Order: sequence, then C-alpha cells, then structure tokens
Amino acid sequence: MTRRATKRGDERTSLDGTHADVLVCGASFAGLAVARELARSTQAHPAANVLVVDRYEIGERQTSACAIPTPWLNALGLQAAAREELADMTFTTPHGSVRYRLPWSWTAFDYRTLCRELWAQCGAARFETAKVEGRTGDVVHTDRGDLHAPLIVDALGWRRVLAAQGFQPPEAPLSRGLEVHPQNAPGRPGTGALDVWVDRSLARRGFAWRVPAAGEERIGVGSYDPRDHVKEPTVALAERLQADAERYQGNWFPHRLRTATDGEVFYAGDSAGHCFALSGEGIRTALYFGIAAGRELRGVLDGDRTRAAALARYAAFHDGHAPAFRRALRLQRLLPALPPRALTALLRGMRSQRVVDRAFGWYLDQAPAAFALRP
Repeated sequence: MTRRATKRGDERTSLDGTHADVLVCGASFAGLAVARELARSTQAHPAANVLVVDRYEIGERQTSACAIPTPWLNALGLQAAAREELADMTFTTPHGSVRYRLPWSWTAFDYRTLCRELWAQCGAARFETAKVEGRTGDVVHTDRGDLHAPLIVDALGWRRVLAAQGFQPPEAPLSRGLEVHPQNAPGRPGTGALDVWVDRSLARRGFAWRVPAAGEERIGVGSYDPRDHVKEPTVALAERLQADAERYQGNWFPHRLRTATDGEVFYAGDSAGHCFALSGEGIRTALYFGIAAGRELRGVLDGDRTRAAALARYAAFHDGHAPAFRRALRLQRLLPALPPRALTALLRGMRSQRVVDRAFGWYLDQAPAAFALRP
C-alpha cells in the first residue's frame, strides 16, 4: 500500500486560530499557480501572509498522465520537470490509425519535480499539511484546527470541499480515469507521439492513451460515463501494448464547468470544472485559471480593488471561457455516437497540415501560454 508523505501522530500539532491574508486550499497545479502569482506582487504587500494547505506534502499523489503543452512548461520556467517531448499525436480506431504533426508539442513531465519547482517560485508563502473539512464564512475547518483568512481559494479538486454542496459520483458530471506506469522495455523504440485510442472495446464512451515519459509509459483508459469501470480495459490495453500493468493511479475528473465563485471563495482547477471535456486535459487550465485568480487576489492585497470586485472580475473571466468548454462538451457527446467507420473517415479527413494547425492552434488558444507571461 502506498504511504503518502504527510505529517502524522505527534507532528500534527494544532493550527487552530492561525490567520493568513490569503488561504489557498490545495497544493497541486491550481493552488500552486495561485501562490506563485501572489509572490509576484511588488506593490503595497510584497510580503503578504499566504498559507497553502493540503492533505499531503507538495508533490505527492499524482493522479494524471502529467503531459502539458510545451509552451506552458517554458512560460513557467519548469523545464527541469520535463521527461519527454512529444511532437505528434496518433489517433487509432478499430478501422485504422492517423498521425498528426502538431503546431506545438506535448511534454510529459515528472509530477513531484514540477510541483516542487512551482513551489520554489512561491516566495514567502508557507505550507502546512492539513485535511480541509469545510468552511464557515472566513473560517476554514481542518483536522488541525480552524484557519482564518479574508481571501480563500478552493483548489482541492472535483469534490469542491468548501462549497455548500459538492458532487458525488456516479451521479455527477464527472469522467473517470485509470492508468498504469510500466517501465519501458530495454531497447523498445519510442513512438515520439502521444497515442490515443477511440475503441469501444476499451471504453464504450471515452478514450484510451499512452504517454511516453522517458523511462516509463503512462497507459490508461478514461470513461465519460462514471458508471463504467476502467480497470479491466486498462489492463487489456497494457497487454495489447506488451507492457506490464503496474503502479496504478486514477481519479475522477470533471467535464462540465461549475461556478468560479460563491460570493466568498475563489474556485480554481477541478473544483471549478476547469477541465476540457473530450480531451480530459485539466493541468494547463488549472494553471491558467489559478494564475487568473492569483492576479485578482494580488489586486486586493495591493489595494486596487475590494474582495467583492475581485470575485466578480474572476467570475467574469471564467464565464468568458464558457463557450469553448461548451463546445468541447458537445464534441464529447457527439463523437462517441459516431459509427466507428465514420469516425475513422473524419480523422483521416483532418490529416491536412493546414487543418491540423488550425484545429490544434484553436485548442491551445483557449488557455494560451502567453497568459502566464503577462505582468
């Protein structure tokens, strides 16, 4: 059984009554992006009291295949986490396969390294391990006591812990995914591509993937229907690829936007549904909206706006991206309904480099890396 890095026993001293200017709940992509952005404040509050809490230590509990558009890795200065750059994508159905050269590349990265590199950019922010259990106004309840802050971020994932009502699968707009992490066989040639299968023998409504990552492969299956189990098809895909089904990891992930605020709390990442339907990509969007939330919080700390104004601005930013998320959800509902031969013909019809550049260029532009470079 995996033993996660966290404080235990006598180490779990009381945090009851701790005060912070900003409390960030969740220390993965979205939460760390918020803290990183707050560290960039150079006006009235360059040393704001920022506290980040998570159930586990930073860099623990990877739950995804950990691949991101390379421009984002470069924009955030996280190249040290890179493991393998993938310039192509392949799409395979029972009736054929196509390979696209993308106008940008994916990079598979090491989760622990990336999180620690992000944390190194978070300035004077403090971190504590604590299980967040709920909220009453400006007080967040944890298993180590009550934490107080006028500015609160929920970046805890799909459970949306600080909200009055959360999701409970399978009665929720959530997809489910599972993957294995076999080591590469000696001498096995790499594909140089992020490989995707759309095969109903693996997922009735969903897709499967293989992400090469230097010394390992990340092989998994995702189902858009949370009622469909994914362990057996994940094992079947690993066998098909002559890889060992070992080192399992998985999670639920949202495929529909939720509100970005509730009048008091900023939600970022999976807690706000910041995960594209169809592709299931949520890392880039967690960073993107985490940065946006962090900038609004900086504005409050620097005296440029009130909390209410910052919440309203962040909600408007979030809502402005809703059409792209809705389009992805429509495609998620449409493509699994296509007959496999028709889907194969559609994929082949998109092989023109001009079409590939336009389609994947649009996709990247919905959360562009240039956003991370703005002051």
